[in-house]
Amino acid sequence: MHFLKVIVVLLATTMGLSAHAETRLMMVQEDGCSWCARWNQDVGGEYSLTDEGKLAPLLRYDIHDPVPEGVTFTTAPHYTPTFILLVDGIEVNRIEGYPGEGFFWGLLGMMLANLTDSVGNLSES
Repeated sequence: MHFLKVIVVLLATTMGLSAHAETRLMMVQEDGCSWCARWNQDVGGEYSLTDEGKLAPLLRYDIHDPVPEGVTFTTAPHYTPTFILLVDGIEVNRIEGYPGEGFFWGLLGMMLANLTDSVGNLSES
């Protein structure tokens, strides 16, 4: 897992990701969601301290609230938790549900590793 984190940070640094785009991880949640509570227990306390959390800071969003200004989803989220990777407010990828800590970090790592291509395409338009 540590090896994957190093690759993600190196890719982001090499591609100048932080200089070109605002990247956020939006957590779609709701009161009473037991899987949201489990994510908060397993990951939430450490997320902002990780390389992933620094590359894509967490933005929490209640599924019942209006979509925040400047955010564009490919489709409306229907499940909680859903983790939506945003680049300059535009959805580029998502994880629906919380499959456990190991799967979450692995899926997020793949999303971030694939991000450099998406950012490159967005910044050229």
